Amino acid sequence: MRSIITPLTCIILIAFAASAPADAPPNILYILCDDLGYGDVQGLNLTHGKIPTPHIDRLIVEGMTFSDAHSGSSVCTPTRYGILTGRYAWRTRLQRGVLGGADEDPLIAADRLTVPALLRKHGYTTAIIGKWHLGFNYASDVHVPKKPPQRSAGVPVGSRIVNGPTTRGFDHFYGFEHARSMSTVIEDGRVTAEIKPIDMLPAIADRAVDYITQRGRADDRKPFFLYLALNSPHTPLVPAAEWQGRSPLGPYGDFVMQTDHVVGQVLTALDQANLTDNTLVIFTSDNGCAPYIGVDKLQKQGHYPSADRRGYKSDIWDGGHRIPFIVRWPGHVDSGSVSDQLICLTDLMATCADLLDVDLPASAGEDSISILPVLEGTATQPVRQTVVHHSINGEFALRRGPWKLVFCPGSGGWTAPRDAAARKQGLPSRQLYQMHDDIAESVNLQSSQTARVKQMTELMERDIAAGRSTPGPAQSNDVKVQFATP
Repeated sequence: MRSIITPLTCIILIAFAASAPADAPPNILYILCDDLGYGDVQGLNLTHGKIPTPHIDRLIVEGMTFSDAHSGSSVCTPTRYGILTGRYAWRTRLQRGVLGGADEDPLIAADRLTVPALLRKHGYTTAIIGKWHLGFNYASDVHVPKKPPQRSAGVPVGSRIVNGPTTRGFDHFYGFEHARSMSTVIEDGRVTAEIKPIDMLPAIADRAVDYITQRGRADDRKPFFLYLALNSPHTPLVPAAEWQGRSPLGPYGDFVMQTDHVVGQVLTALDQANLTDNTLVIFTSDNGCAPYIGVDKLQKQGHYPSADRRGYKSDIWDGGHRIPFIVRWPGHVDSGSVSDQLICLTDLMATCADLLDVDLPASAGEDSISILPVLEGTATQPVRQTVVHHSINGEFALRRGPWKLVFCPGSGGWTAPRDAAARKQGLPSRQLYQMHDDIAESVNLQSSQTARVKQMTELMERDIAAGRSTPGPAQSNDVKVQFATP
C-alpha cells in the first residue's frame, strides 16, 4: 500500500516534533513549603501523621521520596540562600538567625551565580512566586519605618524595590518579602497591593496556576523554572474560610490541608496544560515544623510533626532540618521509589548544571552535589559524603555517613535543653550520634568515640577553611566563620 504524505501531514508532523523533542530540557517546578515538618506529610508519617495530604501523597506514589534529605539550615533565610546558590549561608555575613528588616541588603551578592541565572543563560524562562526573604532595598524616595507593624512592611503601594529577585536571575517576581510583611504584595520591582495575610496563599496559588497555564500556551517553547515558595504553614496561621475547621487538630492542621490543596492545584494545572510529562517537580520544605504553633498539643492528639526525629525548627537535631523531599519526573524517576541517599537542599545548583551538561565555575555551587544519578537510577554509591547542619543560634553539626557530630551541648535552638541550660547541667560540649541505629539522637557516643570526634572536627574545620565542601579550587568565605572548638 502506497502511503500518501500531503503538505498538511508534513505541517502536522513538523509541529508535533517541535512540540516535544526527545532531548528537550525539562521544565522545573520547585515547591518550597514554609515550616512544614517531615511528619506533616501523611504519606511519610503513616503512624503519627493525622493531617490528610492526598496531593502530596500523590507525588510520593508517582515519584521518588528521599528519606534522608536536609535543608541547609534549621531556619528560613539561610536555607533559601543555599537553594538558590548551592552554597551554605554560614559562609556569608549571616552567621545566625534570619534577615528581618523591611529594607535590608540582599544576602545574595550581585555577582554570584544563582540557579535561575544559570537556567536562564541556557534558554529557560524563570519566575519566583511567593516568599523571597533574602533581602532587597526600597528605592531612596520610599519611607520605610524602622519598626514596621507586625504583619506589614508599612510601605505604600507604588513604592519601588531595588536589588530584588529580578536582579538575581528571575525574569518575574510576584510575592512578598517575609512573614512580617505578608500584607505587602510585590510584583517584579514595585509594591502593587496591600492584602490581608489570609489572602496571600490563595493569591500565590492563583498566580502559579496562571503562570503554568500561560507556559503551556506559549509560542516560544522555552522551558520554565518556577520557584514556588509558599507562605504556609508558617505563622500567622491563616487558613482560608473554606478550610477552617477541616482538621480536628485546629488552625495548623487546617493550614497544612490548604497547603496540600495548593499543591494539587498546581499539579492539575500541569496536567491541563499537557506539561506533566516534561516537568521535573520537586516538593520540599525550608526547615522543620515551628514549635511555637503548639506541637505539644498536636502530639497529645497523636500528630508528630517531626515524625520519629528529635527537635523542631531552629534546632541542630534532625527535627530542625530533616525535611520532606519528593521528586517526580515521568520517564526518568521510578514511581513509588524511595532513596536513602544523604542529600541537601544546596544540591539544586549542581543538579541543574548536570541536567544542562555544563560545568559550574569554581566560584559557584561550592556546597552543591548533583543528585541526577540518584534520580535516574544510575548511582552506585553515595553521592554525598557529608552534609553540614546549622542552627538558628549559629551552631554546627557535621553528618558523615551514619555519624552525626554536633558541636554544641544542647539543641542549638529553641528546644530544651538550650545550650546555656545544657552547659549548666554539665552536658558534654559535643554530641555524637549513630543515626542509623539512633534516629532519635538519644545516646551520645562522644566519650567512647574520641578518635572519630577528632577526625570529624578536623573535617569540619577543613571545609570551613577551604570555602567549599566539594572538590575544586579553594574559595573565600565572605566573613570569618563563627565556629568554636573546645
